[in-house]
Parts: sequence; C-alpha cells; structure tokens
Amino acid sequence: MSKSLFMDLSSISEKKKGSVEFQIFNLTNRVVKLTYHFQKHGKDYSSQRGLWKILGKRKRLLTYLFKTNFVSYENLINQLGIRGLKKMNEKS
Repeated sequence: MSKSLFMDLSSISEKKKGSVEFQIFNLTNRVVKLTYHFQKHGKDYSSQRGLWKILGKRKRLLTYLFKTNFVSYENLINQLGIRGLKKMNEKS
C-alpha cells in the first residue's frame, strides 16, 4: 500500500511502546490504511469520523512532543514524511 506501512521500526522500537513517538507512528499507519480504504469506499462516513478522531489525537500528541522535545519532534516528522504543525512552523 504505502511505504509508511512497512517502515522500519528500528529507531522507534528501541523506545517504549507507550512513548509519544511510538503512538504517533501507530496513528500515522492507521491514517495511511484508512486513506487506502477510502479509495474503494468513498462514502464510508463512519470511517471518516474515525479518521478525523485519529488525526486530532495525532495532532495533540505532535503538539505535546513539539513543546517537550523539539529535536525528537523534527526527527519523527522527517522519518514519517508528514507535515509539521501549522502554527508551530510559523514561529520557527
């Protein structure tokens, strides 16, 4: 499906499974799977609601990581290939 689904967990798996980085990684994989699902099932509105919830949770975790450990935040954003936070990028 996508390279994100088969991404190597080498740097993330060294950390605890409950860490913020690992949670963001799992949420990103779920987003990729759902976007693939929407290519076939475009009118699945209940799954769209779930996607919005996942995106909101990932955004909150990214905000927390940005505030607590900026270097780890930048590394994770680059590794996963996702955009950074809008408001946070304007300050940088």
